[in-house]
Amino acid sequence: MTKKRKNNGSADEDRHVKSVKVVEQSSPSPPRLGFENPLLPLANTYDDDDEEEEYGGRGDSGAKVGQNGRTGEDDDEDKDEDDLANGYGQGQRSRLVEVRRDCPYLDTVNRQVLDFDFEKFCSVSLSNLNVYACLVCGKYYQGRGQKSHAYTHSLEAGHHVYINLRTEKVYCLPDGYEINDPSLEDIRHVLNPRFTKEQVDQLDKNKLWSRALDGSDYLPGMVGLNNIKETDFVNVTIQSLMRVTPLRNFFLIPENYRHCKSPLVHRFGDLTRKIWHARNFKGQVSPHEFLQAVMKASKKRFRIGVQSNPVEFMSWLLNTLHSDLRNTKKNTSIIYECFQGELEVVKAIPKNTISGNDQNTEKGSDGGDDHDNITTETSRMPFLMLGLDLPPPPLFKDVMEKNIIPQVPLFNILKKFDGETVTEVVRPHVARMRYRVTRLPKYMILHMRRFTKNNFFVEKNPTLVNFPVKNLELKDYIPLPTPKENEKLRSKYDLIANIVHDGKPEGGFYRVFVQRKSEELWYEMQDLHVSETLPQMVALSEAYMQIYEQQQ
Repeated sequence: MTKKRKNNGSADEDRHVKSVKVVEQSSPSPPRLGFENPLLPLANTYDDDDEEEEYGGRGDSGAKVGQNGRTGEDDDEDKDEDDLANGYGQGQRSRLVEVRRDCPYLDTVNRQVLDFDFEKFCSVSLSNLNVYACLVCGKYYQGRGQKSHAYTHSLEAGHHVYINLRTEKVYCLPDGYEINDPSLEDIRHVLNPRFTKEQVDQLDKNKLWSRALDGSDYLPGMVGLNNIKETDFVNVTIQSLMRVTPLRNFFLIPENYRHCKSPLVHRFGDLTRKIWHARNFKGQVSPHEFLQAVMKASKKRFRIGVQSNPVEFMSWLLNTLHSDLRNTKKNTSIIYECFQGELEVVKAIPKNTISGNDQNTEKGSDGGDDHDNITTETSRMPFLMLGLDLPPPPLFKDVMEKNIIPQVPLFNILKKFDGETVTEVVRPHVARMRYRVTRLPKYMILHMRRFTKNNFFVEKNPTLVNFPVKNLELKDYIPLPTPKENEKLRSKYDLIANIVHDGKPEGGFYRVFVQRKSEELWYEMQDLHVSETLPQMVALSEAYMQIYEQQQ
C-alpha cells in the first residue's frame, strides 16, 4: 500500500510539474477561439498599440467595450496587464511592432476606390474609435485585434492592407506587421494633405494643372464640390471664401489653430487643404465631414437636404469661426482681420414712438441731439458684410407686353452708406437711419437683398446690378475716413467672388464666379461643374453676394 501511495504521489508531482510547464509555455499564447483558425500561429493577439497611445487613460474598459466591438474580454485584459507587469508577454510586444519593407500584398492596393472625404466611422460597428481603411476595397473597419471587424474582413474577403486613419500607419492583416514602404506616401498625403509655408506662399503663382487617377485634369483650388443634397448654398460659400488669401493661408497650416477644440474649425481646415491639394486622386472633393460639423454646430439650422440662404450661412459661419478662434484678450481672429469694418450709425427716433419709456429716451439722447420731438443716437458698429437695397421692379408691363428687367449701377445702391441718405426701418421701432463707413475692411462682402418674404410667399427682385470687376473706387461715391499720417487711403477694390441665384425664389440654385489669381482668369463653378468664363459674363448675372479685395 505504501509503495502504491508513493507511486501515486510521485505521479501527482509529475502531473503538477507538467501542468506548471504547460502554463509557463502557454502564458504568452492567445485565448482559444470557438473555431479552428489555420492562421492563428501568424496572428497572435494583436492589440492596438496606436490606440493605447491615443486613449492611454481608458481605465473603465468595460464601459467602452461596446463601442470597440469587444465584449466579455475584461478578465483576459486584466490577466494580460498582470502578465505585462510581471515581465511576461514582452516577446508578444516585440512581435507586435515588427516593421517590414516587403509585403507581398502591396500590389492589391486599389487607389481608384479610396475616398477619405467621408466621416471616419467603422462600416460595421459605426464607432469612430481606432478605425482602419481597407486599401483594397476602400471600406472602413474598426481595430486590428483578433476579434475586430478589420481582422474578420481580412479573413473573409482576403483583403490584407489597412491604414490607420488617425496615425497613418499601414498594417498587413491577419499577419499583423507594420508596412513601411515609400510607395504608400501618396495615400498618406491624400488622407491628410500637408503644406509647408513655402508651398503656401507659392500657391497664387502656380499655373500648373494636376492630373487625377482617371486621367482628367484639374486645377488645385478650382476643384468641384459634391452637392450631397441641396447643399449648393454651402458649396458657393466655401468656393468664394477659398479666394480670400489670408484666410486660406491660415487654414492650410493646422499649427495655426491647433489650440482650438472646435470640430467645425478643424473640418473647415481639412476641407481647405483638400481643395488646394495638388496630389488628389480625383478632381473633386466631397464636403461631407464639414457638413456634419455644420449641422451639429448650428443645431440643424443648416442641414443636408434643406435649401438655405448663402448670405445667412456666410454670416453664421464667419461669426462661429470667429468665436471659436478668437483671442480672448484682444477679441481678434483671422476672420475679423479679413472682413471686419466699422460703420457710424445715426438713428433718429420720433418721440411719440417711445411711449412713456423715459429710460429709453434718456439713453437715446445720450449720443446726440434732442430737438423737434426727435431723439438722435450716434453709435459705432462693426460689420462683416454690408446689405444693399435694390429698387423695386416695375409692376406694369411695357408696350411689348413684357416686363422690363431694370438695371441699377452698384454706385447708386452704395449711396446708402454716404452718411446722408436716410433709410427707414420699422423694427424694433420706427426710426430713420443714416450710415457712414468709418473703417474699410481688407475684404468687403456685399449682398443684394433680392428676396422679400411676406405672409404668403417669397418674392425675388430680378433687378440687375451693374458693377465693375476691377478697380471699384469707393471714395468717389461715399465719404471715407481720413487716413493716419503715414498711411495711404486704400479705397480701390477688385472683385474676387460673385455668388448668383438662378431660378424661382422658392427653388432655384446657386452658382459662383471666382477669379484665379495666378492667371487672372475667371471660372464659373456650380457644384461639380467648373468651366472657364469671360469677365464680361460675370457682370451680366443676377449678383446676390460679392467679395471684393482691397488693392494693396
